[in-house]
Amino acid sequence: MGSHKDAENTDPAHSGATLPTPVTPAGRDALAAILDRPGRTVIALDFDGTLAPIVPDPEQARAHPDAVAALAALAPKVSSVAVVTGRPAGVAVRHGGFAGVPGLEHLVVLGHYGAERWDAVTGTVSAPAPHPGVAAVRAELPGLLDSVGAWQGTWIEEKGRAVAVHTRRATDPQAAFDALRAPLADLAGRHGLIVEPGRLVLELRPPGMDKGVALHDHLKETAAESVLYAGDDLGDLPAFAAVEKLRTEGTPGLLVCSGSTEVTELSERADLVVDGPAGVVRLLAAIAEQL
Repeated sequence: MGSHKDAENTDPAHSGATLPTPVTPAGRDALAAILDRPGRTVIALDFDGTLAPIVPDPEQARAHPDAVAALAALAPKVSSVAVVTGRPAGVAVRHGGFAGVPGLEHLVVLGHYGAERWDAVTGTVSAPAPHPGVAAVRAELPGLLDSVGAWQGTWIEEKGRAVAVHTRRATDPQAAFDALRAPLADLAGRHGLIVEPGRLVLELRPPGMDKGVALHDHLKETAAESVLYAGDDLGDLPAFAAVEKLRTEGTPGLLVCSGSTEVTELSERADLVVDGPAGVVRLLAAIAEQL
């Protein structure tokens, strides 16, 4: 798709805020559709790495300081704002500071890749029963990590409907990640789960739901005529694929990569690359200002 170097140019069709210019024709068409028909647009965003900076301890992750203000300015002007995350929905709400914010009354958080849903209008989470394989995997993981080599600094994150193994704090994070991929895939398979790789994290979770499915279902529910999706990690690729498919069917979609040197697959497919969560926040604020 050519160079994805960030470049900020004022769109001549709209005065006020300066917007980055997408590098692809499809991206430019989608941005124009979003600006022209915001009431039929869904803004969908990953959480970690997109709205919140990546940190060594995921429990310490918090939304960018300006994220809530940008979302609150944008949300009343579009059809829907949805946070699509692998985290439990309630955790994303707490870490994002989304509850009770004026302007975000109709925010939706699709947690666990869409298996959970939090609606700001009710403040409640709805979800099916947990997959029994998660408890079985959780019980076996400590012994498996020891057998692989007791990688110093590798640790387990409890996610309720999933469990994740992080290697970012290991002595050699990439070596630990590579060594664990096969044994974790075998463990997951024995209990009916799959492994979702990410930025120095391997998540074991039930099959059948991903961000692409969650996004597609939400777009159908809202009868969206255009969409912006922003993500940063491998788990966002299914959402990118869903938007690409919708574009072939005539629905404009803007793919945004929250820039990362750890994952290049998204930047290579994105219409627009921004500088991490700060860049995502600036983009959302600029769109809100022009609407």
